[in-house]
Amino acid sequence: MVRILKLKDLVKTFGEYRVVDGITASFSREQITGIIGPNGAGKTTIFNLITGEIHADEGYIKYKDQYITSLSPHEVARLGIGKMFQDIRVFKKLSSLDNIITALQTARDESLYNTFFKSKLSLTTKKKHKEKALEILEFVGLEENIKRNAEELSYGQQKLLALGRLLAGNFELLLLDEPTAGINPAMIDKILELLEKMVNKMKKTIIVVEHDMAVIEDICSWIVFLNEGKIAFSGRKDHVLGAGKVREMYLGLETEDE
Repeated sequence: MVRILKLKDLVKTFGEYRVVDGITASFSREQITGIIGPNGAGKTTIFNLITGEIHADEGYIKYKDQYITSLSPHEVARLGIGKMFQDIRVFKKLSSLDNIITALQTARDESLYNTFFKSKLSLTTKKKHKEKALEILEFVGLEENIKRNAEELSYGQQKLLALGRLLAGNFELLLLDEPTAGINPAMIDKILELLEKMVNKMKKTIIVVEHDMAVIEDICSWIVFLNEGKIAFSGRKDHVLGAGKVREMYLGLETEDE
């Protein structure tokens, strides 16, 4: 399989604690890869290293043919990597439609819009943005909620809207931090169906951090299991989830936390 992202010998230390301890991993295009492990295993830290929110102490990150280890979040996003945060980040006071339109707008569009050149070109651009936004809202299943403000949507619908904003950003690699947490089973099914459509129809690559093993088993082709900042197991989901040592390390530690 063609690799889109490579992590090599990554190390990140906070104080005396190595949160990420020499991680090497590759991620394939047009596939959903799950990153699992107990709390404190380093899952979210890896996401933050990829997006440039923090930088590695050692090792490197390569996206396609470019090293991105020391890039800023803005530079990483511009290359085609988008992230959906665990805490939903949408504009609560804007309609679903305007939430998508704002994600479609580029700095050039806004610059043109705010000058006296805005007439024809701006109107044409705004029309294209609206058409594209409606298309995205239909794709994520929010076509009946285009005029409702984000704050009026259910928690699950807000997650669909956040996914729509990622699609509007035209990112090729999507990092999803617990996309199904806190929502009802019916909405979980809807989100999982959407993620598979994003891969199969839109050719996206997805890396997901998720605690719900049923979700991981349902949609992931490949799984990386982290423990204490290191990769304990990596491979096909049947190989990783079927390993007795994984169940012992993961479920045992989760039981202690509870």
